[in-house]
Amino acid sequence: MEAVVLIVGALAGIVVGFFVGTQYQRKQSATVLGSAEQQARALLDDARRQAETARREAAVEARDEALRLRQGVEAEATKLRAEVEVETRTRLSEAQQREDRLAGREEGLDAKATLLDRREVTLHDREQALEAARAELESASEEHRRRLEQVAAMTAAEAKVVLIKQIEEDAKRDAMGLVRDLEQQAREEADRRSRKIVTLAIQRVASEQTSESTVAVLPLPSDDMKGRIIGREGRNIRAFEAVTGVNLIIDDTPEAVLLSCFDPVRREIGRLTLEKLVSDGRIHPARIEETYDRAKQEVEGEVRRAGEDACLEVGITDLHPELVRVLGRLKYRTSYGQNVLRHLIETAHLAGIMASELGMDIALAKRCGFLHDIGKALTHEIEGSHAIIGAELARRLKERPEVVHAIEAHHGEVEQRTIEAVLTQAADAISGGRPGARRETLESYVKRLERLEEIAGSYPGVDKVFAMQAGREVRIMVKPEDVDDVAAQVLARDMAKRVEQELQYPGQIKITVVREIRSIEYAK
Repeated sequence: MEAVVLIVGALAGIVVGFFVGTQYQRKQSATVLGSAEQQARALLDDARRQAETARREAAVEARDEALRLRQGVEAEATKLRAEVEVETRTRLSEAQQREDRLAGREEGLDAKATLLDRREVTLHDREQALEAARAELESASEEHRRRLEQVAAMTAAEAKVVLIKQIEEDAKRDAMGLVRDLEQQAREEADRRSRKIVTLAIQRVASEQTSESTVAVLPLPSDDMKGRIIGREGRNIRAFEAVTGVNLIIDDTPEAVLLSCFDPVRREIGRLTLEKLVSDGRIHPARIEETYDRAKQEVEGEVRRAGEDACLEVGITDLHPELVRVLGRLKYRTSYGQNVLRHLIETAHLAGIMASELGMDIALAKRCGFLHDIGKALTHEIEGSHAIIGAELARRLKERPEVVHAIEAHHGEVEQRTIEAVLTQAADAISGGRPGARRETLESYVKRLERLEEIAGSYPGVDKVFAMQAGREVRIMVKPEDVDDVAAQVLARDMAKRVEQELQYPGQIKITVVREIRSIEYAK
């Protein structure tokens, strides 16, 4: 490579000298060119010799490298050939062993196949024997069934029906026995806890009771006042009845008149109006209207004060003003002789006490009990059940949903879904069913007792029925040959459900079924 560079440099010098120099320079360049050519040839020969030497050395190294590679490849091939021979001999040995094992298995399979063939023949013989035995057994069973039908005088289907019926009766008896035991345990525990709660509630509530009716009596200073009340040709009494809407009854009762009206508030307004007219002495149509307006305002104020006083007594101060006014009207409303407003106050206290014993919300329970009969103030104006009417009024005035539900469900028109509703119904029953709380007419009392005895006597197997304890207990005497112990339990349960569905009564009615067996013999 250096020789080539020198040659190129010399050529470049020649070219430069040829184009740039003068004649002298040309001559001088020719001389230099000749010298350079000689040097270049010498360098070229030297380079050729070096290249030939290098080529020979490279060829020798390549030959040596190839020789070394061939020797390595031959050694590796020898090694691989030895490994392959070893592996081949190993695989041939394993293949021979496998072949020997397969041959042994084939011999075992042949033996098993021979054994299976023998077993198949044996099983076939047994199946034939079983088929023959089954046919013989079916024939014997059919013959046995025909003989049983002849002896029992009934078919197999009839016997199956009888057996199923007997099993059902046995299962029913066992189930009723278990139910009776469970009910007895649950009843004893429930009675113990409920008596404790109810006793504590009644013990802590002592409310006085007043009896009112739909007729008000107004005493007069003298019988001469009756004529002035009637007026000339009865114009005063007609004007009084037209303005107040209250019937005025004037009879032979000395120094007294009767005022009759289904609306207790209107009756109270009429009574107060007549009282003011009698005390003033001036009785004529214009004076009646004027006095009626003043009496109406006084009664409205008294209604509002009565509602507020009741709310304060119960401890509820956030009622809607319209609810307070409607509650005040219940001061003049009675149910079976029990004042409804006092009944609401008593029910609220009872519900609150029982809620405290049960760990419930006392304020909510009181609210439900206090408002449960609020619909009775509107029953003479709106047709329907007082529970539904009261619930609609409370719902319209944005009362709590729990309270609305307790109002509409306390008489069973709506299924009870909350504990507060159940507690309200229980408190209502305690308040109305305790001794002395309510009274009922003799006619309705007799009808209720007759209906109790009629319901009990309609069941088969009943011998005698006795309504006892003012209709709070019914004793049913059954025929022992027609009604057993389990049927007596079923009769008591059915009777209780039917009484709940068909009769209206305060408190609860105890149903007692008596099954008595008497064995009588005479010694001679």
